[in-house]
Amino acid sequence: MKTIIYTAAAARQLDALPSAVRQQVTAALDEYAIHGRGDVKQLAGRQGYRLRVGRYRVIFGQDTMTILAIYIGKRETTTYRRN
Repeated sequence: MKTIIYTAAAARQLDALPSAVRQQVTAALDEYAIHGRGDVKQLAGRQGYRLRVGRYRVIFGQDTMTILAIYIGKRETTTYRRN
């Protein structure tokens, strides 16, 4: 199992989500951290990964023991450019 760490910005973004979506995102992150399952792809052209949870994306980095959530928000045209 990997430890999930949120940046300050990602923690604020998670808190701003509706309750149901927040639960889905945290459940998806937990599932990935424990079992390695989820809709995860490596980002093209830069380091990092994305986890898809419906219309929302979690941009994160990882190593053998931790997952660092960098951005959590709706998939928009600027989601991958600004984070």
